[in-house]
Amino acid sequence: MMNNNSFMVFSGTASRYLAEKICEELGCPLGDLTVTKFADGEFEVCYEESIRGRDVFLVQSTFPNSDNLMELLLMIDAAKRASARSICAVVPYFGWARQDRKSKPRVSIGAKLVADLLSVAGIDRLMTMDLHADQEQGFFDVPVDHLYASTVMLPYIKSLNLKNLCIASPDVGGSKRAASYAKYLDCPMVLCNKSRKKANEVADMQIIGDVEGMDVVLVDDIVDTAGTITKAADLIMSRGANSVRAIASHCIMSGPADERVQASALKEMVFTDSIPYRGTCDKVKELSVSGMLAETIRRVMENESISSQYLI
Repeated sequence: MMNNNSFMVFSGTASRYLAEKICEELGCPLGDLTVTKFADGEFEVCYEESIRGRDVFLVQSTFPNSDNLMELLLMIDAAKRASARSICAVVPYFGWARQDRKSKPRVSIGAKLVADLLSVAGIDRLMTMDLHADQEQGFFDVPVDHLYASTVMLPYIKSLNLKNLCIASPDVGGSKRAASYAKYLDCPMVLCNKSRKKANEVADMQIIGDVEGMDVVLVDDIVDTAGTITKAADLIMSRGANSVRAIASHCIMSGPADERVQASALKEMVFTDSIPYRGTCDKVKELSVSGMLAETIRRVMENESISSQYLI
């Protein structure tokens, strides 16, 4: 039996919905924390109960806007100054992760900057899910528990009982992820090769592989404006596919994303709840990762293997 007195779970404003489900899975109360906002836009974080000598887990995804990241940094700083024994940032969606390298001269590497900010604030551990690039774990000098949405996505795909299943990646960059899914499910895989005019705008796309008569599932990590995923879905159906669905770890869904998904050939768009979906598209479905996160917290506290719970 896990000792619930040795650790405490707190939540930032943006991820409270998820933290409550994690605490329900763990059988512990959500810690009492208040965020006071001032007229000029600043805010202050305060723990309303003692955390001295406790292992604290701070749940907060850092999706837009930047207040979510700043709130997490203040939560970490306050916990450090309140003499917490250890501080683990549970960040299901790690924002700025797409800025992982210099893609052209004189640009920032936002993922490294955010990693430095979290480290300086005082984390002892990071728990996150489906980073845009696996090597971003190396931006941290503390242990990183990198979880995978496949733990909840693969059982869902299998539950669909699709007769002619085929996994697809909407771009070449996601080929490794798609290949892992296809290998686990023992099914074929195709790739979509795209070129861009500029960020969030796809100029051209081709399919590498045969999708005729197949039930295709597109696999991605992030859906932002949904331009790539919907263009891929429409192209796949035009090439004779029987059906096309999409799954993605993180539901950003900004700008025209809802309208694009609704008007596309997609039968459904499946996300995890790492980011709350607040849109109106009835094709969107959410799968919760609260159980996976709760189990990882339990294993961290009891010094058990984390990797053994991953499907791929």
